Amino acid sequence: DGATEIDMVLSVGAFLSGDYETCSDEIQEIKAAAGEAPLKVILETGALKTALNIKKASILSMYAGADYIKTSTGKEKVSATPEAVYVMCQAIKEYYDKTGIQIGLKPAGGINTVMDAVIYYTIVKEVLGEKWLTNQWLRLGTSRLANLLLSEVTGEEVKFF
Repeated sequence: DGATEIDMVLSVGAFLSGDYETCSDEIQEIKAAAGEAPLKVILETGALKTALNIKKASILSMYAGADYIKTSTGKEKVSATPEAVYVMCQAIKEYYDKTGIQIGLKPAGGINTVMDAVIYYTIVKEVLGEKWLTNQWLRLGTSRLANLLLSEVTGEEVKFF
């Protein structure tokens, strides 16, 4: 009813217990309810713990209907990490190579410096390529980054946002 994007969190408990069907069904149901609004599936990569789990959750989410996959809500102890983002990018590339469907990525949580943002940008550029380096396909979830970037550019502390 007017939402331009929908975020949901993967049912981590169901996923970790091997109940992939429930996870897939939930994503499909929310995607159907979202209509034309893009759906971001938040994986909570810190709770998934292993690269294998992150890769499986990424693939499952994309095949179930995610338009974007996102690392975390920022509420977990471990949020975005370069390792998790690298694995998610590999999954997105494999999915794109098989289906031709481009999926967006949103690293979020724990992005505290301009260098953190550069690291994630570089991972995306190297694994997925230039096609993903737009605000449509790559979003960095950090409430602090705009002020940090403006501060770097101007050479003085900026608190615009």
